[in-house]
Amino acid sequence: MDITRFAIEKNRIFSVIFVILIFAGVNAYFTLPKSEDPGFIVRTAFIQTQLPGASPQRVEQLVTDKLEKEIQQMPEVKHIRSESLTGVSLVYVDLKEEFTELRPIWDKLRRKVDDAKRELPKEIKGPFINDEFGDIFGTVVAITGDGFSYRQLKQIADEVRNELLLLKNVAKVDVVGAQEERIFLEYSNARLSELGISPGQLQNILAQKNIIRSGGNFSTDYEKIIVEPTGNFDSIADIANTIVNIPNSQNVVKLSDLVTVRRALIDPQEMVMRKTGEPAIALAISLKEGGNVVDLGIELKQMVEYVKTVYPVGIDFEFLAFQADVVDSKISDFLGNVWQAIAIVLLVMLVFLGLRTGFIVASLIPSAMIVTLFVMQSFEIGIDQMSLASLIIALGMLVDNAIVMSESVIVRVEQGESIKKASIESAAELKLPLLISSLTTSAAFLPIFLAESQVGEYTAPLFKVVTITLITSWLLALTLVPLLCVFFLKVKKKTAEEHYDSGLYKNYKRILLAVVKKPWLSLVGVVAIFYFSLQGFAFIENVFFPENDKPVVTVEIETPAGSPIERTIEITEAVENYILTNLMAENEGGKGFLSWGTYIGEGPPRFTLSAPSHARAPNYSMILGNVTDTQVAKERIFPEVEKFIIDNYPDVTPTVDFLPLGTAGGAPVAIRIMGRDQEQLFEIVEQVKQRLTATAGTKSIVDDWGTRSKKLVMDIDNTQAQLAGVTNDEVASAMQTYLTGLETTNFREADKLIPIVLRSERPKDAKTDFTMIGNIGVFSQATGQTVPLSQVATLGLEWQTSKILRRDRLKTVTISSYVEPGYNSIEIALAMGEWLKEQQKDWPFGYRWELGGDVEGSLDAQKSIFDKLPIAGLIMLLLLVWQFNSLRKTTIVIVTIPLSLIGVVFGLVVTDLPFGFMTMLGVISLAGIVINNAIVLLDRIKIENEENGLPLHEAVPFACQQRLRPILLTTATTIGGMIPLALGGGPLWESMAVAIIFGILLATLLTLGVVPLLYSLFYRVKYG
Repeated sequence: MDITRFAIEKNRIFSVIFVILIFAGVNAYFTLPKSEDPGFIVRTAFIQTQLPGASPQRVEQLVTDKLEKEIQQMPEVKHIRSESLTGVSLVYVDLKEEFTELRPIWDKLRRKVDDAKRELPKEIKGPFINDEFGDIFGTVVAITGDGFSYRQLKQIADEVRNELLLLKNVAKVDVVGAQEERIFLEYSNARLSELGISPGQLQNILAQKNIIRSGGNFSTDYEKIIVEPTGNFDSIADIANTIVNIPNSQNVVKLSDLVTVRRALIDPQEMVMRKTGEPAIALAISLKEGGNVVDLGIELKQMVEYVKTVYPVGIDFEFLAFQADVVDSKISDFLGNVWQAIAIVLLVMLVFLGLRTGFIVASLIPSAMIVTLFVMQSFEIGIDQMSLASLIIALGMLVDNAIVMSESVIVRVEQGESIKKASIESAAELKLPLLISSLTTSAAFLPIFLAESQVGEYTAPLFKVVTITLITSWLLALTLVPLLCVFFLKVKKKTAEEHYDSGLYKNYKRILLAVVKKPWLSLVGVVAIFYFSLQGFAFIENVFFPENDKPVVTVEIETPAGSPIERTIEITEAVENYILTNLMAENEGGKGFLSWGTYIGEGPPRFTLSAPSHARAPNYSMILGNVTDTQVAKERIFPEVEKFIIDNYPDVTPTVDFLPLGTAGGAPVAIRIMGRDQEQLFEIVEQVKQRLTATAGTKSIVDDWGTRSKKLVMDIDNTQAQLAGVTNDEVASAMQTYLTGLETTNFREADKLIPIVLRSERPKDAKTDFTMIGNIGVFSQATGQTVPLSQVATLGLEWQTSKILRRDRLKTVTISSYVEPGYNSIEIALAMGEWLKEQQKDWPFGYRWELGGDVEGSLDAQKSIFDKLPIAGLIMLLLLVWQFNSLRKTTIVIVTIPLSLIGVVFGLVVTDLPFGFMTMLGVISLAGIVINNAIVLLDRIKIENEENGLPLHEAVPFACQQRLRPILLTTATTIGGMIPLALGGGPLWESMAVAIIFGILLATLLTLGVVPLLYSLFYRVKYG
């Protein structure tokens, strides 16, 4: 069917269809899910297994290694990373990027872990598998209450959580920072010894009394009766009134006569949450899949305003992270860029094409974009900064179809054809060339979509949205534009000579003839320009993703391994007080910190995909702060906070930085050293750390194994223990009960389980030392007597590795470094790589190194793109051969593609912007634009030669003149569309926009000369 003829002759039907599509597109804008970033799949599962009391070495041998052996059999696994700590094994399973349907793989992982569990020690707890590692909690609400206890705050948090879960767009709500409770039963060793009662006996008594189990059932003639025995503890008083039989006696006592029963928070604390220096509990809220984050924000604000009226004065609710506002602001900024780009393009059209033609061409812009929104909804593509930027990138390209079409109609009408015939014939003539040019431009973005990497998923909307927009604009160029030409276009008849009689066309023809008359000299000149432009890469900084411009800073504090959480709390509070005193915006002229959340003992909930996460560790804390602007962060906050920590706590490792951008994260410079023998491994690590320290621009150099920690080895003398009548289990139980407490059973309160912990009482100010530990009484079940620990065991202090890290079953030490301002992380890492190549020659067999950090992320991302370039290249080649049915013309087009690099290098050098991953995507997109220009130029030469009968030496310059204005206007509109993105798109987009602006500018100027030059050489065209 001829859709152009249909649109013109059945214009009422077409108009109705068009209006319906416009309304559908407008509706799609308001209903499409909105987010800050398109996101990517987190292909990581987390397996935690506890083996209480085991050293890291024992955990590695007995738990971690057995799990890894079983998991490595899965072909879907890319890497297995593990961390073996005292009493805990943490295994991270990373899947290959090619897999997108993860549920069957995680089910398979569970079966593998179940198989491995048969070989694990029976004392383990777990393994516990978390395959929701990538859940995003975009909103965090802090709850504080002056004068309210943690227990009261937790009760409020639970009540609000239950209400939040009823909201339409809420998927999950996690309570962060809640202090767990315990029922402590504290006893005197002397009192139990006097009565001949052991802690183990008390544990058995409590467990036997506190039951929930069936008493069976019986049936009558008419019904079945269930028997439910009572016995579980209903209150603290029930626990205290438990009757205890005195061994070897008829006497009984209440438990409260033997122990002090009290309900309290866990001691020591495991995780602490604070809000701008105040104790707090937070609610982390995640968006339901397919939900609208802006709608969620409205719901949450309404709920928070409501709960403020419910709870008493003093209870405060504050948003620490509120994704809805971030998304709304980001989308508003990008929409502003879109409207600015549209305005610039409209202005260009109206100025250079006149009012009527400008209106016809410009009408394609909003039409194509609105219809694109409707198609995006059909393909479940949301609105985010990536899809909106794709619309801006496509803006200049989509106008090209309308420009070429209207230009062709104008020329035909000037030559005497009727407006209707000119419109139909122009569409028939240009239908295939415009489709091929749109498809080749789209194919240039195809590797981004096909890339098997997180970065590929993150940037995939570029291909999707650009393709949809270009195909939509092609369809509208064949229907809407001819229809508007018929109704609105007024053209006076002119000869071809009159049409191209202006100074622009004459000067272009003169320059073009000068180029093609000396083809070899001209070709050498182009090659020379291209060669010298490539040398400019030496002056361009290479990055993976640029620095984030979001005013959010992270202050990570890591105390030496083995440090208690009390010391981490003390240091973190000191840092908070320093910020409150010296860096608050209200005290520093409106510049500085606005608020922050503090997470001690564990990282914050993952509120963006790129946000850092950290497993629970007593020596770790993070201050996540909102600041007024990034400039004050770089100039004051970063250096002052870092200096305060280093000056006052030299053994602490501080990291002060912005949130990572895109998919980047972690230290920018990272080197992994792998091998089997730990001592040999650390000899190499020390050499690497010394070299990295001596490298200019590095700071905060650490390895991820940390310092060694102390452990107290209790060497039980089996002979003495047997003579005293105590078992090894009784010795270990006595130690645990005295030092940390022995968990006996659980107190059930509504839907909560509170562990009941039996522990020995001791003065609060009593310090634990060898003498005190040696005097711990060990109760013998056999003799009913208590003996001091020193009688049956000797104590010794040993150093141990605090944790053992492995990667793909090899011990792996990662040395990381941050970079001083003015230095480049990739350059530092690559220089270290060259040094490591030489050093590895002297290493023992089986030891190797890898570069991580920005280099690994950048190389992996680029490789994932480059691996798919042959597919895109093949598609583009086939399209070009299909269009031209000529290998020579296809070669001409392909040869012109690299010319865009000349402008890219020039633009980045002039603007002093880095070349990053997004810049590379801009360069790839330039290939499509350059091909587009070359196609319409070569197609016109063919028409003038084969259909209009002009000899080649006349057809080449005449066709170039005809395509001069459309190509220049396409270039102008593309540049105009990129200007708002370059000036207001933020660091993620500015280098990409600059690359496209300068690349297309110089590539167009060269293409207008190089394409006819190569054509003349390939077809041996002679000019007089």
